[in-house]
Amino acid sequence: MSLISFGVVALDCPDPHALAGFYAEVLGWRVEDKGDGDWVEVAGPNGRALAFQRVADYRPPQWPGQDAPQQLHLDFDVARADLDEAERTVVVLGAKLVQHDEGVRDFRVYLDPAGHPFCLCLR
Repeated sequence: MSLISFGVVALDCPDPHALAGFYAEVLGWRVEDKGDGDWVEVAGPNGRALAFQRVADYRPPQWPGQDAPQQLHLDFDVARADLDEAERTVVVLGAKLVQHDEGVRDFRVYLDPAGHPFCLCLR
């Protein structure tokens, strides 16, 4: 057994409350702000969590392209029958579709309200 365990993925952003709210709605999780608002988490089942950290002069990643590299992205699993509804949900919440699957891929790429790429992937 390792002495080290995985904690949380933290995303830099200009407004942690807003981005935490977006992902809490997407995932059906709850927002937990235990501090001064510069670090906000969304908590899910089985101890899962995402964190959002305020960064001054935040610059969103550029997708596609590497002028401001994405460095990471999040993948969310969705049943094939629910993919279109899931897309409508994330777009209404503020995501932007940037690559449709066009019937060829098993995922679609979006940018969250702070510009981080994420995918809705067929489960």
